[in-house]
Amino acid sequence: MPLRQYQPTTTMIKILKYSFYDLMRSRWSYVYFLFYLLLGFVLLFLNNELSKAVITLMNVIIVLVPLIGTIFGVMYYYNSKEFTELLLAQPIKRSSIFLGQYFGVAGSLTVSLVLGLGIPFTLYGLFQSNAIWDFSLLLITGAFLTLIFTAVAFNIALANENKIKGFGYAVLAWLFLAVIYDGLFLMSLIVFEEYPLDNLSLIATMFNPIDLSRTLILLKLDISALLGYTGAIFKQFFGTNLGLLMSIFMLFLWTVIPVWRLGYVAKRKDF
Repeated sequence: MPLRQYQPTTTMIKILKYSFYDLMRSRWSYVYFLFYLLLGFVLLFLNNELSKAVITLMNVIIVLVPLIGTIFGVMYYYNSKEFTELLLAQPIKRSSIFLGQYFGVAGSLTVSLVLGLGIPFTLYGLFQSNAIWDFSLLLITGAFLTLIFTAVAFNIALANENKIKGFGYAVLAWLFLAVIYDGLFLMSLIVFEEYPLDNLSLIATMFNPIDLSRTLILLKLDISALLGYTGAIFKQFFGTNLGLLMSIFMLFLWTVIPVWRLGYVAKRKDF
């Protein structure tokens, strides 16, 4: 009797739902949700203004969200390896399996982020405030960073069977983009300060999703003192509206490329 062929889209949605509900039942998802819930209430209590709380929250999200996405992505891949091998033995497309797991993990993390921050800000009167658009952009940026770094984590884990190496490379990738990248860029600005570096600044910003997200938020908030060198150049060249569109487009590319590579590698990997 021939094996039953599953519809790729339907199968991916089923795996997505399973991964989503599996992670939402995990205690770490509740910890992640409660952390942002508590953080939102504390920031609103200390700042007493929604706009100031959004600015403070930006500095936390830009660094913490990529780290959480990286760790959860790698951890889920290795912990569900036996279940993945069981699915691989079925007549199911490999890309449907891994993309379903990826979207389930990224989706659950995004829901925890949005609800955890959305509840305290909504109770504080977000919808009656002018800060609603800045806060919405902050959540959109956080969702993009979650999607990007979860995809990067899945790619790294898929390329490394050794769990220790996978965790190490994933954390190193986050550390490079969050800390080391800025240090190297600042050193290059100092070394080559006699040369025009405007184009280099723009390119360097686009090649780092964390810097790109920070610039995107600061352009929307229009805080000149916090823009820094790269943000000021970005605003000078593109202006606020075009800069926002360019930033969102680049974040979209940063999301699509790792997701596409995940499906591409999954089809050709020898398990």
